[in-house]
Amino acid sequence: MKKCHACGTTIEDETVSRRDECPGCGSDTRVCLNCTFHDESRANQCFEPQAERVKEKDRANYCDYFRFKDEGRKDSSREDASKLWKDLFKKS
Repeated sequence: MKKCHACGTTIEDETVSRRDECPGCGSDTRVCLNCTFHDESRANQCFEPQAERVKEKDRANYCDYFRFKDEGRKDSSREDASKLWKDLFKKS
């Protein structure tokens, strides 16, 4: 399920062009914050190493690697990884 990064409104469109806006809040939808490759911990905050740097992550851009983040899929986070690591070595 595709959701707006700003307001959480569900986006029904299959493809998202650079000019598309969220029907709920009017913010741009083809932005880094809505992309599956967006990762705060990576260089340029992008998991795709060949992507060009985008300064404004909340504004529409021309990135060729953009893939709308699927909210139905759970992305693992650092907290989840840390918890699993601690559980692995927990003393019984």
